[in-house]
Amino acid sequence: MKGSILEYNPASGSGLISGQDGARYTFKGTEFRGDVTKIKIGAEVDFEVAEAGGEAINIFPLSVPAAAGSKNKIVAGLLAIFLGGLGIHKFYLGFSGPGIIMLLVWLLGWILFGIPSLIIGVIALIEGIIYLTKDDDAFTETYEVQKKGWF
Repeated sequence: MKGSILEYNPASGSGLISGQDGARYTFKGTEFRGDVTKIKIGAEVDFEVAEAGGEAINIFPLSVPAAAGSKNKIVAGLLAIFLGGLGIHKFYLGFSGPGIIMLLVWLLGWILFGIPSLIIGVIALIEGIIYLTKDDDAFTETYEVQKKGWF
């Protein structure tokens, strides 16, 4: 049967697959016939269903979601470093809420002698460095799949 991975916890070595039949099947990482470290949420798989318990066994990867997402980490990192206080990198990544917060803090921070603006600029600089130092898979997973808005 074909399906896609809904979740996977490397710590427990277990996960959940949504089958084409609409049912969900639990699985153990030991049943994955490929590099377990490459298990990604959304990956297409082919698997068998164990007769007892409805657990997925003999799981073969069919495709892995593209490592390069729709957003470029270099663009996001450079926007964060050079225009970070304005929150432009947040808007680029699709996080309008955090982007608006950064923009407002930057603009209104000048009323308080620029201290809040300076702080938000340092936060943006740190985020830019984080974006640039993450590998492509981790960047895509963190900011596009998990949609983590801060750090």
